[in-house]
Amino acid sequence: MKRILLVGAILLAIVTQLFAQTRPYNVVFDLTTGDSATHQRVIRWINSIIAGYPDAKIEVVLYGKALPMVETAQSSVASDIKKLAAGKNVIFTVCEQTMKIHNVEKNMLIPGVKIVPDGIYELISRQADGYGYIKVTN
Repeated sequence: MKRILLVGAILLAIVTQLFAQTRPYNVVFDLTTGDSATHQRVIRWINSIIAGYPDAKIEVVLYGKALPMVETAQSSVASDIKKLAAGKNVIFTVCEQTMKIHNVEKNMLIPGVKIVPDGIYELISRQADGYGYIKVTN
């Protein structure tokens, strides 16, 4: 009986490990805060994810008060965003409606930042695509 349980446990561990290795690491961050310390924390998380999972797909969806994070003149993480957005793993997406409300034009954004018509719809779409959802707060 013990032998059967041991073999079963080993098989379960092997199957679990195989499943874990084949599941993609896709995550979407929902960011609405203008807090620069939170912006820096998100960049640290992204770098950490990419270091451990080089094939991970990450999207940061910004709307509301988070807009300064991707504005060239206001961002405390502009160089990090440029570097990450130039790669294939990370997308920074900003809501066009938020830009209109705050009178921000496309040329005021950090190069590589993408614009979508509706940030909330972008979040819903990524979740439907199987992305894990992380709400970023202060």
